[in-house]
Amino acid sequence: MARQTDIRFSFRIFVGGKRYIGPGRVQLMEGIMKHGSIARAAQDMDMSYRKAWQLVKDMNAIAKRPLVEKQLGGKSGGGAFVTEAGKEVMKQYYSIQKQATSLFSKASSNLKV
Repeated sequence: MARQTDIRFSFRIFVGGKRYIGPGRVQLMEGIMKHGSIARAAQDMDMSYRKAWQLVKDMNAIAKRPLVEKQLGGKSGGGAFVTEAGKEVMKQYYSIQKQATSLFSKASSNLKV
């Protein structure tokens, strides 16, 4: 009797040998979009604010345009948001992930276990 198999994977994109984007950074940007805050996004991921802020700085340093920007001040004390460039990078990441998932699903259907 054949058992169901699947292939699970994750990938990261490097630019100039430096990690640019991957599942954790995309998750962080999703959290920033949800909460409007790097601190809240980090909290959801059980990550320190310092680590999250470093990831944002690293992504922004590699990108041609900032992916995440901070908002200072205001009644609620400021926050952060994912820029249009950041949303486009996320869209491209998800597109690659979808294509790879389709490819791996086809390959896993041929596995003999």
